[in-house]
Amino acid sequence: MDAGTRAQAIIASEASTSVERPLARVPLVLNRRSFAWVTERIAGAVENRAPKWWWAAFVCTSMLAGVGLFCICYQISTGVGTWGLNSPVGWAWDITNFVFWIGIGHAGTLISAILYLLRQKWRTSINRAAEAMTLFAVICAAIFPGIHVGRVWMAWYLAPLPNNYGIWPNFRSPLLWDVFAVSTYFTVSVLFWYTGLVPDLGTLRDRATSKVKKFLYGIFALGWRGANRHWRHYEMAYLLLAGLSTPLVLSVHSVVSFDFATSILPTWHTTIFPPYFVAGAIFGGFAMVLTLMLPARALFKLQDIITPQHVDKMAKIILLTGSMVAYAYTMEFFIAWYSGNQYERFAFWNRVLGPYWWYWWTGMLFCNCLSPQLFWIRWCRRNTYVVYFVCMCVNAGMWFERFIIIVGGLHRDFLPSSWGIFIPTWVDIWTFAGTFGIFLSLFLLFIRFLPMIAMSEVKIVLPEADPHFHAGDTAALHHPVAAGGKERT
Repeated sequence: MDAGTRAQAIIASEASTSVERPLARVPLVLNRRSFAWVTERIAGAVENRAPKWWWAAFVCTSMLAGVGLFCICYQISTGVGTWGLNSPVGWAWDITNFVFWIGIGHAGTLISAILYLLRQKWRTSINRAAEAMTLFAVICAAIFPGIHVGRVWMAWYLAPLPNNYGIWPNFRSPLLWDVFAVSTYFTVSVLFWYTGLVPDLGTLRDRATSKVKKFLYGIFALGWRGANRHWRHYEMAYLLLAGLSTPLVLSVHSVVSFDFATSILPTWHTTIFPPYFVAGAIFGGFAMVLTLMLPARALFKLQDIITPQHVDKMAKIILLTGSMVAYAYTMEFFIAWYSGNQYERFAFWNRVLGPYWWYWWTGMLFCNCLSPQLFWIRWCRRNTYVVYFVCMCVNAGMWFERFIIIVGGLHRDFLPSSWGIFIPTWVDIWTFAGTFGIFLSLFLLFIRFLPMIAMSEVKIVLPEADPHFHAGDTAALHHPVAAGGKERT
């Protein structure tokens, strides 16, 4: 047998083997679950009685939210002097918290819009909760720009008012840019989230057992019947909103970074801030998604829908964006050294060795740079406890990062006689804690009254969604890994 004939025989043998042993995809829904099971499990979380843990958690978060609202009212009635602000630290926890919460809201749009346009079907199990988290985080973020101006009753000047009012907003102010960027982001995110809810609201309306529920779900379902025309219009609207949302993922936190990058302050005046802030926002946003969804997955027994595969993929994104953030940290120090600017060099040495040294070493270095490196190991990405530990580190680290950027850049002025230190007051602390109460209370209400997972989208990834599927065709069913095949992740 010559070489050409032998090669053809080998190719034919490999082809026949590949037909018999196909390269199987790991299923996105485990244990061969049906449409009916998906509906019952997800809708049941809304239709059944609220568990005791839900009431206990909601009471605690509501009390925390009440304390936060009291602190906000006290600050408005008394003045910003209730905070620990001083000269030269004119921004502190207020803007730190604003940037932190805006960053948390980025993962929802990324999962919903960009991954949808890239046809990543694994997003279907987590996009609804991530979108809701985006809205609640932006609500918490919107509190701080309003109250930090001091005279809250004048905050409406930031709105795009007609010129005949004679107010003439300063369009060169980054504060005004924030208002435009965040309000646009919130509006599009609400539309995107609500559009995706419509088919599931129709399902809840049809399953409702009380007239009140049927009436309310019926109003918000907008007459959804699942007709071909309805699906066609729904998919077109969803696609358009995804395309509209995608630029916002990049633009919103870029605009927020201009609050600092357009100044002349050392450590702030740098062109690396827009991509640096965007990467950090996605980094922190995905960590918060896992922080919320891992407990919900266990409490509502959703392990077959939110599988280890989903956790693994999100951990990889955290690893990627965390490495980008670590690279940005390195470049900041390189730029400070390479510039030859003595003020820049001092500011970065002060960040590492100054009065806030432990914020940098604990928050920025350990939490943001080192802890995500555990995700290089597959076992760590599949271990729920390790994933949760890393996510909590990232949540804390991203807040520390924003604090050290803002306060670390302000507390050492150009003149040593103007140096100061920031110490938070009880109003600072409890206002921030109160925003967590508001955020978690809204999320608990969401998972109680609306489906936390998109039923209609999860069903699309099931074998039954295939028009060629037959109930007796075992080859079309999900297999963890096809017989003799190789797992592809």
